[in-house]
Order: sequence, then C-alpha cells, then structure tokens
Amino acid sequence: MTLPIALQLWSVKEDVEIDFFGTLEKVAKMGYDGVELAGYYGKTALEIKTALNKLGLKVAGSHISAEQIIHHIDDVIAFEKELGNKYVVCPWANFTSLEEWKEFAEHLQQSGKKLAKEGISLVYHNHAHELVTFENECILDILLNSVPTNLLKAELDTYWLEFAGVDPVEFMSKYKGRTPLIHVKDMAPSKEESTEVGNGIMNIRGIVQQAKLNSAEWLIIEQEAFTKPQLESVEIGLNNLKMILAKA
Repeated sequence: MTLPIALQLWSVKEDVEIDFFGTLEKVAKMGYDGVELAGYYGKTALEIKTALNKLGLKVAGSHISAEQIIHHIDDVIAFEKELGNKYVVCPWANFTSLEEWKEFAEHLQQSGKKLAKEGISLVYHNHAHELVTFENECILDILLNSVPTNLLKAELDTYWLEFAGVDPVEFMSKYKGRTPLIHVKDMAPSKEESTEVGNGIMNIRGIVQQAKLNSAEWLIIEQEAFTKPQLESVEIGLNNLKMILAKA
C-alpha cells in the first residue's frame, strides 16, 4: 500500500506570493500528487481548480482560519465546494482556560455539522501547545473527545507532537480512522527547527507505517525553516519520503 504525498504550500509561501500558478507548476513537476492550500492569494476557486486539474494535482485539504470556520462557514462551504476540496482544516487556536477550549469545541461541532451536510470534513491541526494537560488530559485529546468523530477529524502534525515530548507514532495510534491527513515534518538535530523530511532525527518510517495503519489518505510534507531555497528543500523532502514510503 502506498500513500499520495501533498505539499503544504505554507512551506513555499514566499514563492506562491510572487507567482501562485507558476509555483504550482514547479510543485507538480517535482512529482507531488497534490497540495494543501494555505490561502488563495486573490484567486477564485474556479481558477485554482482549473490550474490544479491542468497540472494533475489534487487538493489534499485547505487551512482556513478559525474565525472563518466559526463565523463565515457558509462562505467557506461555497468556496470549498467549487474548489472540490473535502477537508477544511483549522490550523490554529489557542486559549488560556479549559472552559474556552470547550466553548471552541462547541463552535467546531456546529460548523462541522454544516460541513458534513455538504460532504466536507472538518479537521483540526495541532501545534505543541495543545499537548499541555488540563486535569490529566491534554488539550488535543479534550478537543477531539468533545466533538463526535464524524464531525471533527485530526490532522496530526508529527513534528509538533515530537517537539512537545510526545511520541508521534504512539499518539497517532490512538486515533486510527480519524486522521485522514498527516503532516510529515522532520526535526533538525538542534531540535529547535524543522528540516528536509528524511534529513532530520524523527522516526519518519514509523510515522509512515502508522499512517497506513490509521487509514490516512494523505501524507503532507511541511517545512518551516530552511538552509536552502524553499523549493529545493521540499523537493529533497519529497524524494526522501518516497524512498522511505517504498520501504515502509
């Protein structure tokens, strides 16, 4: 069993800001199967869909702000349906109290219901702060346990799990069937920044194996720190991940 590989376009944000469609073309030529969007840069859903279809790229998902998901969900649905995207990903939220997190979960549930009616899944993407515990349970577990599985799924960012001191493979195993999207991001030896996938210290092979066991639909490469040009780095990561995936 193999898995398709997408690029989170935040990894090459400077390039997409300058030339959105030209960058998509370069990503396709590298051999990526799809992209995960992080902003639309003034482009319409139809323009993006047309370009992706022409390049043979699929939409793995799209990062959309919590503000949009909670307060402008009808607009989100209209855009994503036209785009042909089935995974709306909340990329960030942060609160200081358990009560605020639970209120946030209620908002996500309501938006998740609207999305589900249109055949779109709501997904939450973690950073490290969601692994902080309240009453012996981490925030990410609280969030996922507060919303039914059919209304909220998880895009586990394996780098941030590792950064928070959590074993990514072990954490992934808790949510089999609920992790359609897995962020594959490697950690530099300094343990302070990310690096090209396959050139760091993380157990990428174990992550890939668990992603298969979890019935994940996409492996999504993301990188946030660079010592080389961004496009060069994400191509290295793709080639390394393909080799790992072939052996996993």
